[in-house]
Amino acid sequence: MRKICVVTGSRADYGLLYGLIKAIHEDPDLHLQLAVTGMHLSPEYGLTVREIEADGFPIAERIEILLASDTPVGVGKAVGLGVIGFVEAFTRLSPDIVVLLGDRFEIFAAAQAALVARIPVAHLHGGERTEGAIDEAIRHAITKMAHLHFVATETYRKRVIQLGEHPDTVFNFGAIGIDNIVDSRLMSRTELEAFLNYQLKDINFLITYHPVTLDLAGPEPAFREFLEALTMFPDAGMIFTMPNADMGNKAIADMIHAFAESHRGVKVVPSLGRIGYLSAVQHCDVVIGNSSSGIIEVPVFKKPTVNIGDRQKGREMGPTVIQARENRTEIADAIQLALSPAFRESIQNAASIYGNGGTARKIKHILKTHPLNTLLKKRFHDLDGIE
Repeated sequence: MRKICVVTGSRADYGLLYGLIKAIHEDPDLHLQLAVTGMHLSPEYGLTVREIEADGFPIAERIEILLASDTPVGVGKAVGLGVIGFVEAFTRLSPDIVVLLGDRFEIFAAAQAALVARIPVAHLHGGERTEGAIDEAIRHAITKMAHLHFVATETYRKRVIQLGEHPDTVFNFGAIGIDNIVDSRLMSRTELEAFLNYQLKDINFLITYHPVTLDLAGPEPAFREFLEALTMFPDAGMIFTMPNADMGNKAIADMIHAFAESHRGVKVVPSLGRIGYLSAVQHCDVVIGNSSSGIIEVPVFKKPTVNIGDRQKGREMGPTVIQARENRTEIADAIQLALSPAFRESIQNAASIYGNGGTARKIKHILKTHPLNTLLKKRFHDLDGIE
């Protein structure tokens, strides 16, 4: 029985990995080892490990790494604690392969631990570009430490190969998060209102904003511009989800709470969960912020996204995404465009550039059948002639 260790560190990656975790857990020929870390174990971020427990998945390891600091020192120490914790966990679990998604610092720690423990790594969502965050460097570093690659578009597949990875180990099955939209029953409007304890308005915004970790000025000036833009829509309902545990997140969290206290119609939720988030997308009019979900998953709903600033700069975007710089007037204009009947009509036939689902099943098949005994001796693509 092949032992597959899936690492999850946040509400975001768990929501994307849910279908794959379920497929592995239900396969009698595979043994799921779920390693939970990061924000999942923190009350400050909603203690989202409880969602995993409610879904009925056995948790093999809990790796505590978060400190009370969102400074570079605090995040750096969290990475160090993560490497130590994951090396110990992998020694106990002895998995045949480790599955990692994305580019967060706790996933970076898990990749380093697997590398020194000589355990093959399968990496999801490699090859992508996000020029405004340290995530880009972390993502490419994980690619070089990984052995199997599951990318979301052909452009990203070519980039992973351009980094030297062998084409036979790079698979484009589309974005795994779209499986959740296709396969899940979402809440009705009434059910969502009960879940949130909040009555939706005639116009509603779903807002997720994370720190731009390469902005040396800190997150406050840019986020203040964003909040000023939102005040130009006093009749809109606003549902805020809280930022990730990145450098500078506490300042954003404080500003969100202050905004909610001084404005009507604002709901702040630490974590909506997988079904709650997708249901909110379904019943809101515009998704606003700088989360990758607005670019990858939201377009499946034929809903507009206003993507703010450079955090996602470089990522492939379809016609449902409106880009705005961190300027109150430009953000307000973008929201107004997103609400316009003409724009909403123009995106109703827009196809998702990140696939149409079925990704988890295809990834599970590769994880189950691909020979593992030769993966540690990586084959590299000849870079001669690559432009």
